[in-house]
Amino acid sequence: MSDVARLAGVSKMTVSNVVNERGGVSEPVRRRVLDAIRSSGYRVNVSARTLKSGKTGVIGLAVPHVNAAYFGVLAEQVIDQAGRRGFHVAIEQTGAAAEGEIEAIAYSHTLQFDGLILSAVGLDPKDQRLPGGDFPIVMLGEQDFAAVFDHVGMPNEAGTRAATEHLVDRGCRRIAIVTGGDLSGVNVVTRRHRGYTEALLERGLPVDPALRETLGPWSAAGGREAAHRLVDSGREFDGVVAVTDSVALGLLRGFADRGVRVPEDVRVVGYDDVPDAEFAVPSLSTVAPDHRWMAAKAVELVTARIEDPSRPTGEHTAPFALRERESTR
Repeated sequence: MSDVARLAGVSKMTVSNVVNERGGVSEPVRRRVLDAIRSSGYRVNVSARTLKSGKTGVIGLAVPHVNAAYFGVLAEQVIDQAGRRGFHVAIEQTGAAAEGEIEAIAYSHTLQFDGLILSAVGLDPKDQRLPGGDFPIVMLGEQDFAAVFDHVGMPNEAGTRAATEHLVDRGCRRIAIVTGGDLSGVNVVTRRHRGYTEALLERGLPVDPALRETLGPWSAAGGREAAHRLVDSGREFDGVVAVTDSVALGLLRGFADRGVRVPEDVRVVGYDDVPDAEFAVPSLSTVAPDHRWMAAKAVELVTARIEDPSRPTGEHTAPFALRERESTR
């Protein structure tokens, strides 16, 4: 920095102001400093800055699978929101397992991230391995971590209830659900299944266990296989609620394989509103959580905790909308 200041004919403080994008520097002086930085090859010493400030300017984002469409949408939004607050984002994959989630927390400490946004699937709020202290963590997901950490949740029950009611309003009376196999504990399967059953009961329709189709892989391939099983079994159904959009997109392909028309023979609704949902044929009706709101809230909470580790924790649930498209019209 002293070399840059000498080359530009300014003080070290002026160089610091330019590097850190502070005000109070005229445009000609700023350009002179930037020219000196380029000609000298100066780079900020991140380690030295960290030692001095106690911060790295990096937030971790740990998600179950980086190749899942929903988490790609989430990561893009988190990166955008963090950048608005002057932070970079480092992404880690946990494999949707408690061990991977604990490791993500440990790595965040080791690499000196300023905070972590963790989409937890396997972790239990009572897990003794969860850290105490004042390291800033914001939890995403279905578990209720609000007693220990800030938590931003999806509108699982309300969203799936709205999706099921939408099918009922379109005339469906035999509505299947394609979802995961674990109906114990608190997870995305149990929460979304609860919204589905509540909607049926509120509309005076029976909850038929035979209309619950359990997925293999949670993917488009798994949805395609589930569609084949539904049709090949001879079960009567006129609507399907899918646990995610990726599964729902696979259902559309699987029904087409068997000559079942959507929406003429069966109506399909998904959950997540991933970008591909709008461009499928037919386009997919889906529950659309406000991804931007979730990312903004998570980044807001983690940066606030970076500034004040002692602030009280809170529970926050994202708003949503139902996107009606061709698959239910």
